[in-house]
Amino acid sequence: MRDPRKTSLNIYEDEGFVVHFAMPLSAKGQVQGILEVFRRSLFQPDDEWFTFLETLSRQAAIAIDNNNLFDNLQRSNTNIVLAYDATIQGWSQTLELRDKETEGHARRVTDRTVQLAQLVGIPATDLEHVRRCTLLYDIGKMGISDAILLKPDKLTHAEWAIMHRHPVLAYEMLSSITYLQPALDIPHYHHEKWDGTGYPDGLKGEQIPLFACIFTVVDVYDALTNDRPYRLACSPAPAIEYIRAEAGKHFDPAIVETFLNMLAREK
Repeated sequence: MRDPRKTSLNIYEDEGFVVHFAMPLSAKGQVQGILEVFRRSLFQPDDEWFTFLETLSRQAAIAIDNNNLFDNLQRSNTNIVLAYDATIQGWSQTLELRDKETEGHARRVTDRTVQLAQLVGIPATDLEHVRRCTLLYDIGKMGISDAILLKPDKLTHAEWAIMHRHPVLAYEMLSSITYLQPALDIPHYHHEKWDGTGYPDGLKGEQIPLFACIFTVVDVYDALTNDRPYRLACSPAPAIEYIRAEAGKHFDPAIVETFLNMLAREK
């Protein structure tokens, strides 16, 4: 065995090669590399051998080119996903800057909603949709005028009717974006109630998409336990009692049970 500490500029002499053949690996006019064949004994190949070497080099070049294309496609797809997610995050932050009432709310409910979704049994492959759903949950409010959204006084019936359109506005804003269609359930249905008295469609019970049922419990609990301009936060105990009392009315009873067990484990 050659001593690795000793180097030589003549690989042929070091390895004892006496024959060397080289064939460029070309695909689509681009050289992808070189296919080299070395032998330590004399060899006189015929035309058939050279034809085989040429065929082998072409197939290798095509394989390398296809692999490079696949790698580039994966990188492009990853960059697109990152760009979409950055855009979603930007929309969420823009809404928080506009509506001071929700400052920090989206981040908190996103973390808890994903955690609850895992406990409910949402597959890991769908958790990213849950996260995007939650970040976009109030995106429809971008279509509500500041005079209504930021009004310090009680809203009139007409103003409430406009405010109640924000889930529909969210759907209209996002439904044409194929990438975001799996993430529409929360923005569209997060104001539906288990007993059918919610809006915009008055869905009842299991008609309400599961993502929305999960989010609604987390959303209301966070709203109750954090300060708002019109009231101070309540402590966790009365918030939990409210959530428990609304099971079967506002909330999916099974989701409430899982959520309260999750909160108990957090203590």
